[in-house]
Amino acid sequence: MNMIIKQDSELHKQMTSWRQTIHANPEIGFEEFKTAALVKAELEKAGVEIVAEQMAVTGIVAVVHGKKGGSNKAIALRADMDALPIHELTGAEYASKTDGKMHACGHDGHTTMLLGAAKYLHENNDFAGSVYFLFQPAEEGYGGAKKMIEEGLFDKFSIENVYGMHNWPGMPLGEFAVRGGPVMAAADQFEMTITARGGHGAMPHTTIDAVIVATQIVDAYQAIVARNVDPMDTAVLSVTQIHSGDAFNVIPETSYLAGTVRTFKEDVKQLIKARMEKIATNIAAMHDATVEFSYRDGYPSTNNDFEQAEFCQTVLHDMVGEDKVNPNMNPSMGAEDFSYMLEEKAGAYIMMGNGDSADLHNPYYNFNDKALPIGASYWVNLVETALK
Repeated sequence: MNMIIKQDSELHKQMTSWRQTIHANPEIGFEEFKTAALVKAELEKAGVEIVAEQMAVTGIVAVVHGKKGGSNKAIALRADMDALPIHELTGAEYASKTDGKMHACGHDGHTTMLLGAAKYLHENNDFAGSVYFLFQPAEEGYGGAKKMIEEGLFDKFSIENVYGMHNWPGMPLGEFAVRGGPVMAAADQFEMTITARGGHGAMPHTTIDAVIVATQIVDAYQAIVARNVDPMDTAVLSVTQIHSGDAFNVIPETSYLAGTVRTFKEDVKQLIKARMEKIATNIAAMHDATVEFSYRDGYPSTNNDFEQAEFCQTVLHDMVGEDKVNPNMNPSMGAEDFSYMLEEKAGAYIMMGNGDSADLHNPYYNFNDKALPIGASYWVNLVETALK
């Protein structure tokens, strides 16, 4: 096992302190000012060159140049910094000090592992080429990766390949998963308002019932994935909100529906979108009601370059052994804005075991500090292999 940064080493202890400090001070998208300040201070203390600040409001880009000559190749490693609007229930000594915000997805750990790798590689830069460290804000629904790209991330810096990593609860500590092709789904949102004719609950014949229209639309939507999408493809359509009425004896005038669509292929997404609008419009018309339908594209699907995924597998095989690397993990229907970076540059996004922990986005979730040297060592091994 080629673990460069050891458990209980001084760097591990330092990373644990960073991680728990970040965890105690969670900040949601585009508000990561304290987190960015910590990252900047530790990079400067370590002597790591910062080449961009306040990119996408709070993002930081740093670089380490290898001391070996003969190569202009540059790669990038990315970590997300933001927290979630969740009330923490872990009871940890370093639990969130901000009520209603917590690091429930492990971005505190992601930031720390990249920071630890930057410090190590600055001190041990026996490679050729350059590695950029992307400390990205606002992954959780705000598209910080896209904003960094729009502000010239890949125009300002000649990056050839880009790599990302996410912790995975339930996967044993020290194990990884990486595959070519789709790894995370596209995540879209829809909403609609049905307008009918309200009236007295005891006189339904004088009304057009918006609740009936809404429930028939929800029921019909269940057949889209089951009967319109190719069974060899994967998709999810979930109605997650129904709001209508506020009295026991009033048939409401309007109903509101909202939810999410998750897909891996653009043609599947377009099929579902078209079917949803047609079904909603026609069911409403059947009842002499109307519907205002809205569909918003979210993050695109996260797709690993096959060659780069295989490269990452090789790095991990040398680091932890082939038996600890799963090349067949099923793609997640969750979404990730690292997808925008992978649309621009060939790279790969991998999963790293967080051990026996609560699920992501759960108020009891906590990043496993024992994973810190493992993830940081992966970054170091990846850089030393890619830029050897």
